[in-house]
Amino acid sequence: MRSQDAVHPVGLGQGELVPSRYAVKVGEIDVLVISDGVLPLPTAMLAHNADPAVRAAWLNDMFLPQDSFDWPLNAVVVRSGEQTILLDAGLGLDPDLNLPRAGQLLKRLAGAGIDLASVTDVVLTHLHMDHIGGLLVEGVREQLRPDLRIHVAAAEVKFWEAPDFSHTDMPPGFPDALRAAAKRFTQEYRSHLRTFEDEHEVAPGVVVRRTGGHTPGHSVIRMASGGDRLTFAGDAVFAVGFEQPDWHNGFEHDPEEAARVRVRLLRELAATGEQLVATHLPFPSIGRVAVDGDAFRWVPIFWDY
Repeated sequence: MRSQDAVHPVGLGQGELVPSRYAVKVGEIDVLVISDGVLPLPTAMLAHNADPAVRAAWLNDMFLPQDSFDWPLNAVVVRSGEQTILLDAGLGLDPDLNLPRAGQLLKRLAGAGIDLASVTDVVLTHLHMDHIGGLLVEGVREQLRPDLRIHVAAAEVKFWEAPDFSHTDMPPGFPDALRAAAKRFTQEYRSHLRTFEDEHEVAPGVVVRRTGGHTPGHSVIRMASGGDRLTFAGDAVFAVGFEQPDWHNGFEHDPEEAARVRVRLLRELAATGEQLVATHLPFPSIGRVAVDGDAFRWVPIFWDY
């Protein structure tokens, strides 16, 4: 899998000092990781079941501040055969949450020369607002194809009819915002939804598989072509999840199951050696997983200029 073989769109977005997209090839499949920006959140969200001193030590070891952590937001564009597929859709623009550094996906898609009308499919890892919000921005729906297919696990759609937040640990305002975004999304895009139970092939070599855990319908997308493999893990893995896979993230609706899903996935990725991209790993988010004692180690790629 060689990034130099991928098509690299030229030109930077207005006001950007560095590129906010990174392209790789997975056999015959084109993959473009695009940053939606960053989401500043309290560091307690990284692990609400961890000893605060241990969590503070991890942050100190990573040279990160103790009070607020910038969560990266990544989405992916995939081209396989005749299909152009968007994996997740970013945060969008929610004025009530005052998150000006996020919600950059639409302008960065445009900067990469990707017309919304060219997107044939959207695959959603789950229905949290930082994965669907870009589709709720005013004027976006009118730019999309009338035959757009949006793939999401049936269990995810069912969950958001009456979501349970009893095991989450989020800042004030987030549960209400998540409920409202999911409700609006399913209402506005119901005719485009193509639900699946456990696994579905979206395009040649592009398969979405439900994992559960983070949300009941949370899914990962596996890409395979010509001996190359890459997994987009959505929110199954966070930055702390390699060294501390049992730490419970504040956005996990079933944190114990989410930890089990994380460990199974990381073991599998370490065994196969395939590349990993996840929503909240530092851009460009591409790397591999190695076993490190009883836990794991994140091995980021070397950027290919």
